[in-house]
Amino acid sequence: MGPYPPDADRMVMHIEFVALVKQVPRTGEVEVDPETGNLVREGVAAQTNPYDLHALEAALALRDRLGGTVTALSMGPPQAEDTLREAFWMGADRGILLSDAAFAGADTLATAYTLARALRDIPHDLVLAGMQTTDGDTAQVGPGVAEFLHIAHASYVLRIEEADRREVCAVVDAGDRVQRVALALPALLTVTREVNQPRLPSFRRRLATRDRPIETWCREDLAPPEGEEAYFGLEGSPTWVEEIFPPPGNPERETWRGRPGELTDRLLAQLEEWKYL
Repeated sequence: MGPYPPDADRMVMHIEFVALVKQVPRTGEVEVDPETGNLVREGVAAQTNPYDLHALEAALALRDRLGGTVTALSMGPPQAEDTLREAFWMGADRGILLSDAAFAGADTLATAYTLARALRDIPHDLVLAGMQTTDGDTAQVGPGVAEFLHIAHASYVLRIEEADRREVCAVVDAGDRVQRVALALPALLTVTREVNQPRLPSFRRRLATRDRPIETWCREDLAPPEGEEAYFGLEGSPTWVEEIFPPPGNPERETWRGRPGELTDRLLAQLEEWKYL
């Protein structure tokens, strides 16, 4: 499943950017369906995944410098349109929401497959995504999308140094070292918070885009090939969570006052009592 037909002209006059954005529950406001174990998203206070705002900003900054268009692509329930509206307010040119009951309950593999199927029909030279989401923290979806598309990818990008119509050069966090990589387009990058500072949504753009349509695509629009019809949602997820629950709150707290030395001795004694030392 490649991003271009074999005879496509790669000498494009501008670059097509796609930013993967996801709506996630606000921290501390996570609810879990006791029957399915899935996160409850309908009607829950939500926000755009913070890491994805950095990905969107990277796409917008590159477009402003090199030309082209930015498409914001999301997958979720109808309320996820709010995230795409925010992308418009920041400067995105197009918004596409993948929303279908068939997509519900998807693990990272099924999510990556669904996004990749959509990207098959979306022009893309450089795809950008946050390195992870705050509701899952797996960091698997971005690389998974690239693998399904058979394009080069790099994760944990700290800085995008150079980009043109043929390749992108970036500095990545490789764990025990920092590396500089060059990827031929089309490619996918997942970015860290260090890559940039996202711009604020513009009220002027909000007014200008209030009537801009958001495209909603369902499973049938993705036209899965024969043999891949069941790759979506819970049915297409080879892994599942046996149990998920929000961490219990701990309302008990103490305030200690005293001289630094006294407080240090008291803390050490408490840690020994709890057998942490």
